[in-house]
Amino acid sequence: METEPLTATDDTELLPSIGDHLEDRAADLCRLMIEQERLREEDLQRAKAYREQHGGNLLTLLVRLGLVSERDLARAQSELLEIPMVTEKDYPESAPQIESVSVRYMKQQHLVPVRIDDDTLEVVMADPCDDFALRALGMATGREVKPRVGVTSEIDNTIERYFGGGKSAMGQIAEHLGGEGGGGEDEEDVEHLRDLASEAPVIRLVNLILQRAVESRASDIHIEPFENRLKVRYRIDGVLQEVEAPPARSTAAVISRVKIMARLNIAERRLPQDGRIMHRVGGKELDLRVSTVPTAHGESVVMRILDREAVVLDFASLGFAEDVQEKFIHELEVPHGIILVTGPTGSGKTTTLYTALSKLNTPERKIITVEDPVEYQLEGVNQIQAKSSIGLDFARALRSIVRQDPDVIMIGEMRDLETAKIAIQSALTGHLVLSTLHTNDAAGGVTRMIDMGVEDYLLTSTVNAIMAQRLVRRLDPETAEPYEVLPEMIDELGLERLTDERPIRLYRPGTSEASPTGYRGRTGIHELLVLTEELRRMVMKHATSTEIEKQARAEGMRTMYEDGLMKALQGITSAEEVLRVTQEA
Repeated sequence: METEPLTATDDTELLPSIGDHLEDRAADLCRLMIEQERLREEDLQRAKAYREQHGGNLLTLLVRLGLVSERDLARAQSELLEIPMVTEKDYPESAPQIESVSVRYMKQQHLVPVRIDDDTLEVVMADPCDDFALRALGMATGREVKPRVGVTSEIDNTIERYFGGGKSAMGQIAEHLGGEGGGGEDEEDVEHLRDLASEAPVIRLVNLILQRAVESRASDIHIEPFENRLKVRYRIDGVLQEVEAPPARSTAAVISRVKIMARLNIAERRLPQDGRIMHRVGGKELDLRVSTVPTAHGESVVMRILDREAVVLDFASLGFAEDVQEKFIHELEVPHGIILVTGPTGSGKTTTLYTALSKLNTPERKIITVEDPVEYQLEGVNQIQAKSSIGLDFARALRSIVRQDPDVIMIGEMRDLETAKIAIQSALTGHLVLSTLHTNDAAGGVTRMIDMGVEDYLLTSTVNAIMAQRLVRRLDPETAEPYEVLPEMIDELGLERLTDERPIRLYRPGTSEASPTGYRGRTGIHELLVLTEELRRMVMKHATSTEIEKQARAEGMRTMYEDGLMKALQGITSAEEVLRVTQEA
């Protein structure tokens, strides 16, 4: 006797009365996620208040409001119910053939069968406690059903891959885009753009881009329009990786949606604009710095993700070696002078300065900063946002700051001679000044300031120390593989003088499904140049940066290259990664 295919139904009388059971399970899950710091108590209360007004399932609301991620909810269910969790990489290549369960039913219930044999059916479910669905599947297939926990979006993706022509979540959303989202005369109609950007599919597309960036641990999102396509790239551990992008016809709508979120002028497409988005994704409060610039095929958008919860203002966590940390803290304790942190964009200079400020931040000190933009808010620190559009640049803000009686001043960047002169004047009048410069190494910071027009005698009497740094990718300790270094490589890299261990070993990245590149996270490599009397005399004689570095090394300075190799010998990073980011490459 043939069974009827199991299809979606609207007959609610079939559902058992399990409201109390669901409430208890939701409460247990919320309690577990709070204990594991995946959910905040105040966020739970917000969701409950919203439910009282609008109704709905509490767990679904937590995900929809961005207070908790789908993955964290699935993980909590797996731990609480002691049911294995299945991730996207664990799904089989093809679906088991089950004619008695319709695709529509799978989509509605967010479940997908993954394995079947004579006696059992293994099914991945967003809600493994759905007794009605479990019994219905058992009756339809005549087998014992073994539930597994899955992430809702991954289950939906797998259903589409198995039964719907292979469309991804982004492809499914894009199907519902109304009309043409880009190109043609429509782009000139601001109201049309605003309407497009407010459509549900466009909002879901942008939210999906942000969600995937957070899940990938990306630091930047690049949305770049080209003639026939829209390209999306994430910078993960300092390296750009291209990811799935919305269709080209959604270009104008997606970019307009980002601009609306950042409160930018969507009618202005000829000039660069900067903005900021405060957005909650997967339970994380994100601060996104948004930059748009006009290109040949539309506006290119870059979003820098500032995850406040992930920032640890601790020197050891930033990769400071013990001796470098001690010297740097010693220089911070000097009551006046200038300390500079140098390096290219994205090398962690601002995070180092914030860590220094948090170390200096005591009730006895008044600290004022001028930044563009203010990246992280620090309790007890007066932070000023520079706004050149109204004439509040670094120099003008600094002139006012000095009259505020500060002990410590932080300047986001030494951009011009006027800013440098006021900083030097502040240091001469008893203030400690922290700032950044864009130079390749510590010794280059001295010559850079002289090139800007700072007098050598002012520089030598105010600058106490210059720190140069880069970020290198950390090896995943789970997969890193040690290997003995060939004698030729030992000589070439100069490893003998950096370690007493024999044989000398370095580490290479291994690969796993969880960490395909073999790297996870980043750490800093540093060189700290402290201006001694001999170095000050050399600066007065206008020595080159090479001569200054040679003398500093003779006095015990370790270069970034050497600091990086020492971390490579400890298995923190690889030698190839150190060579990639330092001048020696």
